[in-house]
Amino acid sequence: QEQLVESGGGLVQAGGSLRLSCAASGRTFSRYSMGWFRQAPGKEREFVSAISSSGGPTYYADSVKGRFTISRDNAKNTVYLQMNSLKPEDTAVYYCAAAYGSSGFTNPRQMDYWGKGTLVTVSS
Repeated sequence: QEQLVESGGGLVQAGGSLRLSCAASGRTFSRYSMGWFRQAPGKEREFVSAISSSGGPTYYADSVKGRFTISRDNAKNTVYLQMNSLKPEDTAVYYCAAAYGSSGFTNPRQMDYWGKGTLVTVSS
């Protein structure tokens, strides 16, 4: 069983950068594909980015492509989301999630475990 804890959220001005981290406590982290999702007030949770269990293929929502980068360190049981050129519309609670298997899962319903989220606020 994986327990996920996000960190790194905060308040940043438009155009700024943040790096989110998600630490997993289980012993089988390398068997899980990892994803980042976000939920803005009054909106549904949406896919942001995903990475396969090996750290090979990565996936991005069109809205963040070219600005966000996902990576993972299986030795540290951690996945990261580097967010650059942030926009006010990126404001949301960001959730880390894990899905057993090698593929990059992009549907929230496919995920097995979730963190509690970290708030990212981008001011204009």
